Amino acid sequence: MRARVLKLHPMTVRKLLRLKKEAEADGAIRVARRIHAVLLNHDGHTSGRIADLLKSPRSRVSEWLRNYEDFGEDGLLEGHRPGRPPALDSAQKQALADIVESGAIAYGYLSGVWTAPMITRVIEEEFGVAYHPGHVGKLLHKIGFSVQRPKRKLMRANPKAQDRWHRHTYPNLKKTPQRRERR
Repeated sequence: MRARVLKLHPMTVRKLLRLKKEAEADGAIRVARRIHAVLLNHDGHTSGRIADLLKSPRSRVSEWLRNYEDFGEDGLLEGHRPGRPPALDSAQKQALADIVESGAIAYGYLSGVWTAPMITRVIEEEFGVAYHPGHVGKLLHKIGFSVQRPKRKLMRANPKAQDRWHRHTYPNLKKTPQRRERR
């Protein structure tokens, strides 16, 4: 296998140095490392040596150099990381939002409060898509909903007695640092 060696024009080297400084100033450290790898290769370093200097895998350095050869400076920029495609399209998400908005009782549940397992079942029944209950919260957040946690309240408690306990009894129960005697 032949070593990849990039021969750059002096103007291109200056431009890459400027872009590297801009990337470092903007906090795009990964982009700056990729540009640095291209500049090191131009100086005659092999991808193995560059990998040692930048503490990156050699395969990654070779990929950076190949991307620079194929796409130029654009090949060194942060690309879009697509991830897994969404299982629900925008129309289905809107329909889910309408269901959630109408309430759990309107959908047929006895409880008036939505839970993640309930919405998971709704998504599976309505759209045929299986989601983990832990992911439903993220999905709802993207749609525009937020988690609501109920406040606990004692139903038969005396509010005056609670207030007295909070203001007088509780502060006396808390530990306070003991003063040291000066000698």
